[in-house]
Amino acid sequence: MKKVLILCTGNSCRSQIAHGFLNHLTDNSLSVFSAGVEKHGLNKNAVKCMAEIGIDISYHNSNLIDEYLNEKFDFIITVCDNANETCPVMPNSDVKKIHKNFTDPSKLNNGQYGNEFDEVRDQIKTFIIDFIKDELI
Repeated sequence: MKKVLILCTGNSCRSQIAHGFLNHLTDNSLSVFSAGVEKHGLNKNAVKCMAEIGIDISYHNSNLIDEYLNEKFDFIITVCDNANETCPVMPNSDVKKIHKNFTDPSKLNNGQYGNEFDEVRDQIKTFIIDFIKDELI
């Protein structure tokens, strides 16, 4: 089973959304993990925007990248520039690194729920669909 780590700054929003889509769109046929270079906690608005389309990420945890330094991954996907720039070298992995920067919707609209969350969610969905087509099929 292939292992994927999705990484962003705080593991609260963008990486959690990508994690949810990757599990959902592959019927949990991958081992998917998400982490942050910092730990900010699961963003309730990320949970809400995913619930609106029938994907439950409310059980996800916010994790630090340090928890996975000894894991072997097939892919590391960074979903923000900060994570891409600060992602540590994974010593036990012959890993393929993929990067796509997404705007942090929690930094827009004073962190209130709005269209920003839906727009970023939909962008991440398109990216994950392309990742599955390009890398897994």
